[in-house]
Amino acid sequence: MNLDPFVIAGKPVRSRLLVGTGKYADFDQTQKAIEASGAEIVTVAIRRTNIGQNPNEPNLLDAIPPSRYTLLPNTAGCYTAQDAVRTLRLARELLDGHNLVKLEVLGDPHTLFPNMVETLSAAETLIRDGFQVMVYCSDDPIMAKRLEELGCVAIMPLASLIGSGMGILNPWNLGIIIDNAKVPVIVDAGVGTASDAAIAMELGCSGVLMNTAIAQAKDPVLMASAMKKGVEAGREAFLAGRMAKKTYQASPSSPTSGLIR
Repeated sequence: MNLDPFVIAGKPVRSRLLVGTGKYADFDQTQKAIEASGAEIVTVAIRRTNIGQNPNEPNLLDAIPPSRYTLLPNTAGCYTAQDAVRTLRLARELLDGHNLVKLEVLGDPHTLFPNMVETLSAAETLIRDGFQVMVYCSDDPIMAKRLEELGCVAIMPLASLIGSGMGILNPWNLGIIIDNAKVPVIVDAGVGTASDAAIAMELGCSGVLMNTAIAQAKDPVLMASAMKKGVEAGREAFLAGRMAKKTYQASPSSPTSGLIR
């Protein structure tokens, strides 16, 4: 029995680490790194990766079979609600009616910061169309709550800019989002190394999604294994409950009574 269940859209998920498939040297490296990560949910950029729409090109699904992984089509590279909705409708056709998707609508090509106006519009359309939407968003607690109220099944605020590796820059906003959410909160974007993943989990996040931090490491397979451990350690630390911080006050580890004289 799992005493710490992780559930997305009503489906139990074993691993709290979600990973992407971009920026690897080849599909063989992709396969090995994802296997080392222990991830069960793997996100796929429909506009950048062949999953069958180009029959004469190598197919990612040969390396990441849907029989083994839960594929999460995403809208990376979309800058309008219309493009995002069209992309995910195509993904649903290619994946035989698959409804669990990751929505991201970008604001500009330099920061890749989310355009929240377009994101809200796309989320509303997709949910009405029967999709189960996991949504990339800013770390604005008001926007995050609005997306939840629309019916998104997971809220995915950035830790810092996509691919930056800067780690969690605003833990306070993330804390507010987590405290007010009734759906999973998954940090998406900005993680650089295993300690960043552990910090996200220690804050109380339900999970972490990453791509560049693994794919662009000097040894992606080894980094994938490190990220798996970081997420697991961070979650255990959160459940254990850290000791209170004591500013300017020490506390001896050993008893102070009954000392040998």
